[in-house]
Amino acid sequence: MKREYRRLSRRTQSLLAAPEGINVDFKREVQAVRSADLVAFANSPLGGTLLIGIDEYTSPDGVQRGRVVGCDVDDRARLLLVNKATECIPNIELQIVTENLSQSRPVLRVEIPSGRIKPYCTHGGEYRIRTDGRNRALLPEELLAIYMDREGEQFISRFRYAVSQLEHQVEGVNRSLSQGMLTVSQHLEDLDDQLRHTLHRIEQLTDSNKKRSRNLLQALRESQRSITQLEQVVTPKMDAMGGTLLQDIEHKLGMLLDLIDNDVELDESPPDEMD
Repeated sequence: MKREYRRLSRRTQSLLAAPEGINVDFKREVQAVRSADLVAFANSPLGGTLLIGIDEYTSPDGVQRGRVVGCDVDDRARLLLVNKATECIPNIELQIVTENLSQSRPVLRVEIPSGRIKPYCTHGGEYRIRTDGRNRALLPEELLAIYMDREGEQFISRFRYAVSQLEHQVEGVNRSLSQGMLTVSQHLEDLDDQLRHTLHRIEQLTDSNKKRSRNLLQALRESQRSITQLEQVVTPKMDAMGGTLLQDIEHKLGMLLDLIDNDVELDESPPDEMD
């Protein structure tokens, strides 16, 4: 924002073209400014402007207006305004602009924005607000309304902050759950792979056992046939000798074949159907 003008700014000219009102107040000199003037604008919805170095007069049409007469614009004058602003509760922010410097009658334009921490009061506890062309005391119900608005805004601000924090925490929990589910899913896949591998090994072992049983059965059957052929040759001689060794071997071999046949049948039989 520009702080100095050699002539009057367009804003100051437009303010001087109208009488004092809800947004502008004319002051003859810096010493005429009171803390209550600053408080009144800070408590107003739109703030306002103080034009210092302006004298009031009544125009021929009966309207009170302002004309430039000039005032002190040195550091001492500025410091006086700043001190009055810092005496207010809470402190009031000012924007001080020096204008009409090329002339012998410089003026100060003091912008007082609408306060962010209403209500404002003087160091003596005076609550004021700007109305049409004058300052007046704030009514109790107006003070209550200002307090309610401020507390409501603070509550909404705190509520929004709490909601944002909760959303952040929920997002963190969701990320943790997602990572945990991915880990569990990976473990399940690993277990499934191990189970399939184990079943395959069992099937291989079962097939191998069946094959060995069949081979053994075939060998025993061939042995039985060989013994039968041998018995046909040797039996006459054994009868003559009264021996029964071959009969005993043949009997035991038959029992072994029966047992092996039963095992093979059990291995080759289809599994029972599940209910």
